[in-house]
Amino acid sequence: MATDALKAQVRSKWQDAFKRINSNNPGITGLMAFSEVGHAVVHEETTQHLFSKQSWSHTLAFVKPINIKEDPPPKRADITTARRDFEVVNYCRRLPSDWCLDDDYMFSDEIRQKFYLVREDIDSYLSDYELSKDLSHISRLILRLKEWYDAWTPPEELGATIRNAFVLVFQTQLYSSLGPTFVKGFKDLIASTFPSSDPDIPSQTLDASTWVIFETLGFLDRYENIIASAGYEHIEAHVLEACAGQWETPMMDTLRTWMSEKVVPWLLLMYGRDANTTDEARALLSTIGSRFDFHVAKTLCDLRTREIFDIIVDYPDSAGALQDLKECLQRVDQRGALVKSLRKANRKRLLHPGAETRLILTQYVATIKCLRIVDPPGVLLFKVADPIRRERPDTIRCIVSNLVGDDDSGDSLVDESEPIVPLQQADTEDYTDPNWEPEPVDAGPDFRTNKPSDVISTLVSIYDSRDLFVKELQVLLAQRLLAITDDSTEKVEKERRNIEILKIRFGEAALQVCEVMLKDMTDSKRIDGHVQSQKASIVHPTIISRQFWPMLESSEIVMPGQFQILQDQYAKEFSTFKPDKRLRWLPHLGTVHLELQLEDRMLEVDVPPLEAAFIELFSEKNIRTIDELINAVGSVDKSAAFKALLAWVDLGVLKEDEPGTFRLLEVAEEAGPARDSSSRIAPTTEQDLAPVTSLQQQQAEQMKVYWKFIEGMLTNLGQLPLDRIQTMLRFAPGYDQTIEQLAGFMEAARREGLVGVKDGLWKLTPR
Repeated sequence: MATDALKAQVRSKWQDAFKRINSNNPGITGLMAFSEVGHAVVHEETTQHLFSKQSWSHTLAFVKPINIKEDPPPKRADITTARRDFEVVNYCRRLPSDWCLDDDYMFSDEIRQKFYLVREDIDSYLSDYELSKDLSHISRLILRLKEWYDAWTPPEELGATIRNAFVLVFQTQLYSSLGPTFVKGFKDLIASTFPSSDPDIPSQTLDASTWVIFETLGFLDRYENIIASAGYEHIEAHVLEACAGQWETPMMDTLRTWMSEKVVPWLLLMYGRDANTTDEARALLSTIGSRFDFHVAKTLCDLRTREIFDIIVDYPDSAGALQDLKECLQRVDQRGALVKSLRKANRKRLLHPGAETRLILTQYVATIKCLRIVDPPGVLLFKVADPIRRERPDTIRCIVSNLVGDDDSGDSLVDESEPIVPLQQADTEDYTDPNWEPEPVDAGPDFRTNKPSDVISTLVSIYDSRDLFVKELQVLLAQRLLAITDDSTEKVEKERRNIEILKIRFGEAALQVCEVMLKDMTDSKRIDGHVQSQKASIVHPTIISRQFWPMLESSEIVMPGQFQILQDQYAKEFSTFKPDKRLRWLPHLGTVHLELQLEDRMLEVDVPPLEAAFIELFSEKNIRTIDELINAVGSVDKSAAFKALLAWVDLGVLKEDEPGTFRLLEVAEEAGPARDSSSRIAPTTEQDLAPVTSLQQQQAEQMKVYWKFIEGMLTNLGQLPLDRIQTMLRFAPGYDQTIEQLAGFMEAARREGLVGVKDGLWKLTPR
């Protein structure tokens, strides 16, 4: 049954039809008048035999499809006669699909039945194109289709109704007959009309009449995306050819000039044929022109995104490419793609085990400078920096090494032209500031609002606290100060100047410990001068304050023989000068200058204390085993002992007769592996001279102290989450670790089997 809505719709349609036929006359008077007129017309036409069999067949000749392959074409009937019949049909408002006049003839069916003639030509031309790939076959096919179209188009005198019906049916049949081969050929034909970037390669030109044919056949609407894609591919090819690897100067202006000279004339042929003035042409091209200009920006942005790593490496010579990238990103939303591409390139080409951390930082500093140009707020830089601090634990040390002016590290990370400014801290945003700007939409909740003004501030800002830098700075300064072996004050003064500069960045309060270390170096020289004035000694120790220096690596080595005597004599004189203090020797640190007098030669070398202790023992006995030597000097790692003995073997002083047994060579052996003593210089690594415990080792030692607190918590309170442990540890004296550091310590304890974790709750492992 029909629904109420359907009944209402039918009722409404019926009323509209009745009003139209009745001409809004009262009652049915209009309907009666229409019936009389129709009867009169039919009567008149019947009188003139217009509806006779012969007359109607002549009229159909104007709309019946003909075979243009026949010669000559069939003769058409009189247009005046046919138009009168169609006026009657149009007056009755009959639809074209309802023309079932005489022998059930239907105009659309006749076109479908005769369209095999057109299809034969289509198949023939496309077969030739598939064999030869010659675009001229596509061009001739389109002209042939226009001939069929013109031959079958009803005359204009018959009215727009039948012509529109013909266009619909013809194009429907045509599009169903044109397969993928034609689409590809048509796209190649369009692509061939673009001017080539190479002036030696001629390009095919289509005049305005050809585009009119495309429009007549409906190709411009049907294949609009195909035509546009051909234009996009032409733009992409030109951008890649003209801009790939060209980073010195910006290319966007050059590309826009190329667009206006080469592409816009082509656009006018397609979209601006009907324009009579420049303003009309500009209005017609405004939409499509902006799309093509957008594609230029997108293509260039994609190219620069793929090249971003090499662009950063080549900076500052690649400043032009960065300007292009900045301009393109303002139009194309590809900031996320840029971050993804740069992080992927960093992982593949930079953040791998073979790359030194300093080289990574050098590249990162270049990244800072480049992304400043592309994205001044720093959002992109903040997202790119994260893998560096996570994957390289020694990043802080490399930054600090550069801050203190490490002479052996190569080029400085810091541009000397940049002013030294204090490290900026994240401040509460002042929304009353007239220059305030909101953060970019892709900033994310973790983005810091402070925007450092120099490279070092930016490097420090990727970490949560600058205290890490200060502690690492103390460790590095201690190593550099303890590595000074001569009595010159030049190196100490250089370190003092570095600390004064760093005070500007970190503040004086943060570097008070460094000030104490520098003061110790000055006081040590003064004390040594006083001791030497009382009793001359060849021992020149560096005297430091244990409470203010970073933790030094411990050792139980005992210097034998004359070394012990010299230490005791110096300690006695020091106690006389400083009765309230005493010296605690660290004999494993420092350097010993030795003159070895053998039977046939004399050697003068600078060696570490352990090597000096071993050779001193050989002065008492010519043959010794490694176990004897270790027992004589105290607790020493066996590998370190072998290293020290092999150093003397290299110099031709000792010889290993049996595994673990060494003999002093008073007379050099000709076949021995002796080398020139001048090649033996001070130890090669700074850490051998001054083995100061690293920041990571110090943190691990500190956490061992707090393990008792953690163990007590978990024993008394049971399972606890990490943040609860962190909160309770803050009441412990001197605890200053972050929750990330605590998490690392707890994970290490879990690997050792001390604790376990489940659902974020930590508990002691039963023993």
